[in-house]
Amino acid sequence: MSETMAIANKNPTRLTQFVHNTERYAAVVIIDVILFIVFSTTLSGFLSVANISNLLTGSAVLWVVSLGMTLVVISAGIDLTVASQMGLSGYMLGTLLLGGMNSWLAIIVMLIFSAVCGAVVNGFLIGKAGLNFFVVTLGSMTAFTGIVNIWSGTQTLAVNDPVVSAIGYGQFVGIPITIWVMIATFFIALYIQRWTYYGRDVYAVGGSIEAARLSGIRTSRTLVGVYTISAVCAGIAALIELGQLGAASPRVTLVLPLQAAAAVLLGGTAFTGGVGGVIGTAAGVLFIGVLQNGLGLAGVSSYWQQVVTGIILVLAVGLEPTRRKIGDIRHRRRLSIYDPDSSST
Repeated sequence: MSETMAIANKNPTRLTQFVHNTERYAAVVIIDVILFIVFSTTLSGFLSVANISNLLTGSAVLWVVSLGMTLVVISAGIDLTVASQMGLSGYMLGTLLLGGMNSWLAIIVMLIFSAVCGAVVNGFLIGKAGLNFFVVTLGSMTAFTGIVNIWSGTQTLAVNDPVVSAIGYGQFVGIPITIWVMIATFFIALYIQRWTYYGRDVYAVGGSIEAARLSGIRTSRTLVGVYTISAVCAGIAALIELGQLGAASPRVTLVLPLQAAAAVLLGGTAFTGGVGGVIGTAAGVLFIGVLQNGLGLAGVSSYWQQVVTGIILVLAVGLEPTRRKIGDIRHRRRLSIYDPDSSST
């Protein structure tokens, strides 16, 4: 009887498991709710269907890019090339469409091109050659930016394709297709992260690449994979942006990768790797989206919005050690509750 009770005490309840699984992104979810309440009560039109739709579709590019970035950061890396990848992939797609290629075939070719860029450039140099992820992605970002500017002559390419335009502005059962794309990419990323052996390998590599290698995980293949996924997400984001703008622009901004990093960090994924996930990232993207939408309705300049985003990124990075310490304390407390002997060792 006593042994049965001891075993039961060592098994956490569903509530405890839920708290443990959500504690890294609970704060940003609460802040999302508070922001939503504040803006909905102080800004007329914030809760309108049109504005909520604009909020979500306006966050679509950041959403998709951040989902890909999450796996990279979990593996203890970062991808600075997402904006330049978008520019290069978007311009390629526009060129293919204007050349008369079938819309769906052009989209597939563009996504394959994005995957190859992510795998052969970033993935190979980081995963196979063992070079530093920051140096590699910074260098490839510069190279991709130069290539798209040479290719385009710094000229924007106007594109009016019905399929691409439908992805940007069309609806399915009354909901923008862009939002359906956001939902699909989220659940695909969540499935990869939680229910595949590859997702577990990503966490293991981020936790300790040497330990992962000794346990038999093919770490180089895992790293090639995360940068490939990130590049494909950048390609999908380029497709969305092309549909929304009706033009492929070679202009590359550094704001997007910084915003994606901010969303990932706010969602509880640590730069040290091994922890985090796409649910928290989604909450982080919504935080940035709601904040920018509310500030925009309040008449705040976009430049000040960038200032706020930068401050948020600094705070997210600065508060990570504190959050990690709090998590360690809670973990030790749980051990002492479910295994009383552990508190005495």
